Amino acid sequence: MLVDRFARRFTYLRLSLTESCNFRCDYCLPDGPDCSSRKEELTLPEIRRLVTAFAQLGTRKVRLTGGEPCLRKDLLEVIQTVKAIPGIEEVAITTNGYRLQRDIEDWRAAGVDAINVSVDSLDPSTFHLITGQNRLPSILDGIDQAIAAGIPKVKVNSVLLKGYNGSALPEFLEFIRQRKVSLRFIELMRTNDNVGYYQRHHISGDTIKQQLLGEGWQQCQKGPTAGPAQEFAHPDYQGKLGLIMPYSRDFCDDCNRLRVSSRGQLFLCLFTEQHQNLRDHLQSDDTQPLQAALQQMVLAKKATHFLHEQQSGSTRHLAMIGG
Repeated sequence: MLVDRFARRFTYLRLSLTESCNFRCDYCLPDGPDCSSRKEELTLPEIRRLVTAFAQLGTRKVRLTGGEPCLRKDLLEVIQTVKAIPGIEEVAITTNGYRLQRDIEDWRAAGVDAINVSVDSLDPSTFHLITGQNRLPSILDGIDQAIAAGIPKVKVNSVLLKGYNGSALPEFLEFIRQRKVSLRFIELMRTNDNVGYYQRHHISGDTIKQQLLGEGWQQCQKGPTAGPAQEFAHPDYQGKLGLIMPYSRDFCDDCNRLRVSSRGQLFLCLFTEQHQNLRDHLQSDDTQPLQAALQQMVLAKKATHFLHEQQSGSTRHLAMIGG
């Protein structure tokens, strides 16, 4: 098993397939991606060996992230490969929804069990302002198609942004009233390239939490492979609402996930200073050396991410590792 010095077990792998993205979200990649990173992306055999080693060490859930994972031409093969690995019980994908309408049936057939779609505003003009794309109607239709296709878990991610969506809770609640989706509000996190933006637009999720509790929402118990969201349910709503608050106390206490970048670097934390290169261990189908390396590397994981001390590690921007 993958267990660190604080007795945290890691059953959840977030695997970035690319740093590239076709959106220009102003909190992430307002100037576009560094396309040179695409030359070094993990190959399909390397992905198979990587996930096999993680599965043999107890990983049960894999989330395919980016950048935007649908920019990988072999995405269907990646999904099928990961899904077929013994021990992997859930394959999830996080996407900006650009190709959701077109590809959701193929993703489902390939083995996707869960999907997260980024929707930072339900107002088309605000959505365009944030993302640089005027595709909100098609993305919302894609979400409905995902529900109709029978995807077991459909989630919507929305980064909380003062001045953009900070007062839009009523609209988002109406969105989940009749949809069986989980909405996630994510606090804006400071990275090395967005300090000024963070200071202007950060909102604490605790204000929303207190409002929900005051309106009869009840906090749900987390599952063993669940992410960091505090999730809430209400009998009048088919959907649920979650809050990801990385600046809250004890946020890291139940951490169960590790990250690997599209270049094969292990991120023990989203905001770590150092990354361990796994690539040399991915050139052979013998996973024992990689398993041994992972078990040793995880012992260096720290108790917390230190965001509350204004430390962002070496994370340049969120697209490099999928947030």
